[in-house]
Amino acid sequence: MRMRWKLVGLAGLAGVAATGVVLARKRRAQHQYQPDELRERLHRRLAEVAPEQATSEERSSNSVAPARGESFGANPPAERKA
Repeated sequence: MRMRWKLVGLAGLAGVAATGVVLARKRRAQHQYQPDELRERLHRRLAEVAPEQATSEERSSNSVAPARGESFGANPPAERKA
């Protein structure tokens, strides 16, 4: 009976150690950026996305949707006043 509890304890310790190893590897895999480096990367990504977003905004501005609570029935988009 005592031997069984020793094995259970050793298995628990091995599990805790293995979990620690996995977490340490995962933590090491994540790169920690300095604030200036992170800011630079975000600005670069924004610059890449901005031209794509401008083209999608041009497409969406061509299709006018009614404001909340309005309908196109009496005022078609060409005659609407902002």
